[in-house]
Amino acid sequence: MHAPTATASSTEAAAAVIEAARGLKANILTSWVGGEAVAPARKLFRDAGLPTYDTPGQAVAAFMHMIDYQRNQETLMETPLSAPEEFTPSVSAARMIIDSQIASGSDMLSEPQAKAVLDAYGIPVVETLVARSPEEAATKAADIGFPVALKILADGISHKSDVGGVALLLETADSVKTAAEQMLKRVAKRAPDADVQGFSVQHMVLRPGAQETIVGINQDPVFGPVILFGHGGTAVEVIEDSAVALPPLNMNLARDMISRTRISKLLAGYRDRPAADVDRLSLALMQIAQIAIDIPEIAELDINPLLVDEHGVLALDARIRVAPLQGDPSRRLAIRPYPKDLEEHFTLENGKSVLMRPIRPEDEADHYAFLTRLTPEDVRFRFFGLVGELPHSQMARLTQIDYDRDMAFIARGTDEEGKAETLGVVRTVTDAENETAEFAIVIRSDLKGHGLGWKLFEKMVAYCRKRGTREMVGQVLSDNTTMLKFIDQWGFERHKMPDEPIYEVRMVL
Repeated sequence: MHAPTATASSTEAAAAVIEAARGLKANILTSWVGGEAVAPARKLFRDAGLPTYDTPGQAVAAFMHMIDYQRNQETLMETPLSAPEEFTPSVSAARMIIDSQIASGSDMLSEPQAKAVLDAYGIPVVETLVARSPEEAATKAADIGFPVALKILADGISHKSDVGGVALLLETADSVKTAAEQMLKRVAKRAPDADVQGFSVQHMVLRPGAQETIVGINQDPVFGPVILFGHGGTAVEVIEDSAVALPPLNMNLARDMISRTRISKLLAGYRDRPAADVDRLSLALMQIAQIAIDIPEIAELDINPLLVDEHGVLALDARIRVAPLQGDPSRRLAIRPYPKDLEEHFTLENGKSVLMRPIRPEDEADHYAFLTRLTPEDVRFRFFGLVGELPHSQMARLTQIDYDRDMAFIARGTDEEGKAETLGVVRTVTDAENETAEFAIVIRSDLKGHGLGWKLFEKMVAYCRKRGTREMVGQVLSDNTTMLKFIDQWGFERHKMPDEPIYEVRMVL
């Protein structure tokens, strides 16, 4: 930092800093204050490639941008926690509901329909029955068990409580019938244009101490689907406590999203309130993100409230608006999600059952174990030299790929104790124009000769052809005779690099 004085030259001071900075690896940020008086000194900095700022505050802000960037990169490279449980959504069941609603010409799902979509993705919901009249509502309430909650079912009403369309803690069939009749009168007065279709009846959930949260999907014109989480309930617009994230989500990203809200402090527990099951809440956020990925016709989704306590989560109310899909569905997501459709089961020649799928960030630990099962020669053939244990930063680059310009298929099997393990991997890195994909493949040393390498490579070639990549290229050490024979069988051309014990190989797709 420098301020002009009568006894010191600003340009000489700048020149001294530039000279001292030569050869340094440190980041130098400068602030020469004084307007036009120090303009020549600032030009020296610009010509020397050193950033310069009008005020010290601006320089500090720039430095903090660098700190935040590094912190964000480290956060993104963290190995995600495993989900508390695996979930396999019933996509076909959810899509049947969505497609039927779009075909009907209505854009709003009923509450039971919306909850059926959530249930298809494993999100716990309160059982909800539909009644067309006050008398039927009373009968359904008796069937479901008292106390019950009664809500109006109507197109054109987003927030039922705003029009008197909610009645809670109803203890008898008569009270349900009376509440339904009064509800019809209130709604007719406050929302005369609403298309009333009946009532939803659900068992009244009593979970003292549970926190009311909101989870949703909104559409951003730039980033596409956006996941929202925050403080829920009827005062959600007043409290204004929420965080957003882009799908897909993993446990780390979901937990980070929760931590960026004020309600996260309540979820952590206080006084006699136990901590909420944040792992189950994180899983619910992952499931909502998966809905946004799988069903592009969902324009809006709100779960409010989603009750969260030490026992898990429970969706009390849900609202979904749909719209016909427009444009290229593959371009709607800001981040390409895990391509589950590329998973494939097959059996090796030795009878071992194998799952072949794209690599995931959660595979990092097993990938370390996989590399330890390779012989020194296999390691040299793969990395063109002997390497020790890869640091987390390097391993993260191998397991945390973007599924767009990168792709890695791993073969997963089980060991003698039934634990999942990685058996082999093939990967490609493609240039931005999708012209050339550089490949690498390695199979665990004790599993060669059973057709695993051929099957993995066959899948990668098919993948590259499908996405329109023009050619696959690679480099093979000249003493790696097994690999040279392998690529010859695939029809690769190979050329010896001058003065290097390496072949460059190429195959037009």
